[in-house]
Amino acid sequence: MSAPHPPRLVVVWCPDWPVAAAHAAPTLAADVGADAPVAVLEANRVVAASLAARHEGVLPGLRRRAAQAACPGLTLVPRDPAHEARAFEGVLRAVERITPLLEVTEPGTITFRARGPARYHGGEEALTGLVAERVTAALGEQVRATGPPGVGLADGRFAATLAARRAARSGSSTQVVPAGASAAFLAPLPVSNLADPALVDLLRRLGLRTLGQFAELPSTAVVGRLGPTGLVAHQAARGADDRPPGVRACPPELSVHEAFEPPVPQSGPVVFAAKHLADGLQAELGRQGLVITSCLVRVETEHGERHERVWRHGPGLTAPALAERVRWQLEGWAGSPGGPTGGITALRLVPLEVMADEGRQLGFWGGDRQQAERVARTVARLSGLLGPEAVTVPEWRGGRGPAEGVVAVPAAAVDLLGQERRVGPPPGAGPWPGRLPLPSPARVTAQLVPAEVVDEDGRLVSVSGRGAVSAPPAALALRSTPPLRIQAWAGPWPIDERWWDPVGHRRRARFQAVTEDGRAHVLVLAQGRWWSAATYD
Repeated sequence: MSAPHPPRLVVVWCPDWPVAAAHAAPTLAADVGADAPVAVLEANRVVAASLAARHEGVLPGLRRRAAQAACPGLTLVPRDPAHEARAFEGVLRAVERITPLLEVTEPGTITFRARGPARYHGGEEALTGLVAERVTAALGEQVRATGPPGVGLADGRFAATLAARRAARSGSSTQVVPAGASAAFLAPLPVSNLADPALVDLLRRLGLRTLGQFAELPSTAVVGRLGPTGLVAHQAARGADDRPPGVRACPPELSVHEAFEPPVPQSGPVVFAAKHLADGLQAELGRQGLVITSCLVRVETEHGERHERVWRHGPGLTAPALAERVRWQLEGWAGSPGGPTGGITALRLVPLEVMADEGRQLGFWGGDRQQAERVARTVARLSGLLGPEAVTVPEWRGGRGPAEGVVAVPAAAVDLLGQERRVGPPPGAGPWPGRLPLPSPARVTAQLVPAEVVDEDGRLVSVSGRGAVSAPPAALALRSTPPLRIQAWAGPWPIDERWWDPVGHRRRARFQAVTEDGRAHVLVLAQGRWWSAATYD
């Protein structure tokens, strides 16, 4: 029995959408024009760059320092996924006037079936041209910052996405791959277009450089060597159905619904209700060994208005991720010109596609997925009660000081089930020359504690520009506590950071000292003042 033919899909792709969204944010300075170099950072790395920044050599993946070295006039903006989703509402509404039911993989990418809209608008070429025109008009001046959008039409999601990206980068705006020609279209493209970096690296080491070479391998050999992930990638490279094995339509009785009486005028209580609905839905599907890959979110108001979006995530939508997408949808709808005119009366979550879950998976060091899911649900409830910014989790960022390596980020912006458990910096998180060596201090202060370091004569110890100490440190006093004798010390280690930035430039000298109570301290001398940064207990 032959495999089902993949559907004809249209993909709309807005290049470097985080940059386009940043230009619509109030946090970006008014004097930063669309032609200025702008980069969006996440975890101290560039995730998107404007056309002007790319012209200067700023590309996704660069670290902050390397990006600023390549383009000294670069404007850096922290990533804000919630704002990106809200800003994308204008593009969604522009395409929604052409076809009603849209699928959002992530802000910046839209997918919908081509069959019905193409018949109504005079064919596939006419449809893609109309969509490109509407999206370009909706973007307005943002096109100058990131370039025109791309609209691709092909058999299957993978081929349509690559066609859209190719159209955007070539400046042609649209590309239609004829029916049955997706395999030939994909064949000369490099394997780097696959989503899994580890798989791409393995294929390159095996000598497979193009998707066509990968597609020529027998499916049985791919499954035996690369497993289910390799099979999905192999199907996509052949222009066949690129959905994971086991994906199927969800029974309609699994949809969940919440009515609000009286109507709710704000999104907060609706998002909180969405968290409970998503938790219950995930629990029910978990008992059946399923996970949601595509879900319809429908919101209704007291004036009869209805707002629908289809959200898709290939690995599966967790309950916190689904609730977060409900929040994005509500905030985007509320901030749009055609937003709701009355209070919300109903919220419905309708799973459209499900697939077999990986089940209870123990990690190599004893990790328990069920425990992680319980933690994620607890965090989601706390975020609903206290607000999305109130619950934070640690994330590695890198830095030289003891308080700079790990920062607290909102838990709502992190996929807790997808995080790797680490007790140190991730691979490649360096080199950060001059950073504090292991072992790490037992106590790290978020705010530096004032201190005084004096010599035997009671004079404040200083460090010259060449790193020479005025006298050996003899005593340490923290805040208003009595001074303690210093039994051993080491340093100074001078640090000259951000020398290219007149505002952020700073010079410091670090010491390590052991006091008579047996504790060791990390001390910092900056601008003539002493501070305690961390303590080894």
